[in-house]
Amino acid sequence: MSSNLARFAEIMTREQFDLAEAGLLLAGDAYPDLDVDAGLARLDGMAGAVRSRLAADAFPEQKATSLNHYLFQELGFSGNSEDYFDPRNSYLNEVLARRTGIPITLSILYLEIGRRIGLDLQGVSFPGHFMVKLRVSRGQLILDPFNRGETLGEAELRRRLAQVLPRAQAREAPLDPYLASASRRDIIARVLRNLKHIHLKAGKLEAALAVMNRMLLVVPESAEELRDRGLLYQELECFRPALSDLENYLRRRPKAPDAGDMRTRVVELRKAAGRLN
Repeated sequence: MSSNLARFAEIMTREQFDLAEAGLLLAGDAYPDLDVDAGLARLDGMAGAVRSRLAADAFPEQKATSLNHYLFQELGFSGNSEDYFDPRNSYLNEVLARRTGIPITLSILYLEIGRRIGLDLQGVSFPGHFMVKLRVSRGQLILDPFNRGETLGEAELRRRLAQVLPRAQAREAPLDPYLASASRRDIIARVLRNLKHIHLKAGKLEAALAVMNRMLLVVPESAEELRDRGLLYQELECFRPALSDLENYLRRRPKAPDAGDMRTRVVELRKAAGRLN
């Protein structure tokens, strides 16, 4: 196990961990020479630049305005709508270097700089588009780092919801369930899930496997992630680890809808593994 992966595995054993550190560490498979601590120091420096412009008694709204100006106007960070599925958009080191990314990685950047300047921010797994929310004296503001920190009102949130849900449901359903706080573990899992789909779609199976290995450190209880890794191992003709993963999946989900197919695969994999002896 590489030192990067070992460090990632160690912080995933904690109930609370540094989101920026985890976001940088998960890039270790694609960037084995990445200096994670230098990346964290850069975030500290960016936060310091914002903090130096704030009055000691600045309100949260004022801090957010300064953060938006610094990130999106001075530094020019923006959402990468032209090449949304470029895997570099999911790596925090690349987001910092290229100043572009997707909603979740730009949100991680926003959350981590915001935390360093004293903002009470949390991630929001809004359907189809990750955002952040800021606690203020009169409630909360919903902000979209992909769109330069834009503040979103109810009408805009419902318009976006209508893009992924039936129109009547989007128009009438309470918004609160869709604005629930995402845990740090949920956020890292969502980044890895994005990368998993990108690599699989591109046929980069080894890269997808590395992502799946990290995913199971983040959500070790997920039977579905275990199944998916087993299926990928089978495709890569790594029969013994495929057999182990699919047997474990069936132990966890013996009545899963795809249990019959997985049992058939297990029989085939036992034969294939036996031929290796």
